[in-house]
Amino acid sequence: MNLNFNIDLLEGIMFINILCLSSVRREIALSLLRKLKIQIRRVEERDKDYWVDMSLRKLREGKVRYYRVKDKLTGDWLFKICRDDELQRVIVKALKCPAGGGFVQLEGRTMLFQKGILEGYYYDVISLSYIDEEERLRRNILNNMDEVPGIIKENFKVMGYEEATGSKGVGKKLVVLCEENDEKSMILLFLIQRAWPISKIPPEIGLKASDLFRLIKELEKAKLDEIYKAAELQFKLGKEHIDMLLNILEEEGSIQRLEGYIKTKD
Repeated sequence: MNLNFNIDLLEGIMFINILCLSSVRREIALSLLRKLKIQIRRVEERDKDYWVDMSLRKLREGKVRYYRVKDKLTGDWLFKICRDDELQRVIVKALKCPAGGGFVQLEGRTMLFQKGILEGYYYDVISLSYIDEEERLRRNILNNMDEVPGIIKENFKVMGYEEATGSKGVGKKLVVLCEENDEKSMILLFLIQRAWPISKIPPEIGLKASDLFRLIKELEKAKLDEIYKAAELQFKLGKEHIDMLLNILEEEGSIQRLEGYIKTKD
């Protein structure tokens, strides 16, 4: 058999495998967004536009996309994605944030994804927001894998900075990888690292909204006290957190309150 034919066949098989793998990863990302009750919708695309890259202190140009985001945990957002193909970097910028002192301080803030040594992936240095004693927004760069939120470790690849980039970075310890064209996952990582840590509803509680919905659906038509007892038993949730989740489900139209009862909407 011709050697060139074998090489072409092998390259074709590899290309198909890559396409299939990318398709699977996209489906996993979409499934995660559905589970988290996050809607990300592209509303505008510009093939050529300009922005200021503050890390370089330079005006850059490239493709720009705008996304509207509805996050049940934090609220409504507007993001701008700036793709710098020349420098192989993507900037995620929050243009509009939900109301609240912490979220307002995120307006105009960015998250940078850059090309590392792993083909097809960009990386972001993992850091989490917090509000200091003077109500100012701060960020804490994570040094320990135990500090990384479980949702990141369970759904994304996390590794050391040197392993991902091939070089040492002062103060940079851990990074999270994202497919270079997966802009929705980049936005999700912004929410997880920048917005969720300062949300009034603890992220680990908000993630159980889907579980509570399934419980109510199984009960068909239940009194509030029955929901409290079942949710505490199955999910270890307290009354305060159950009320938070019920409000989320009611606002999105998933459940309805009747006289003394709660049920899912058909």
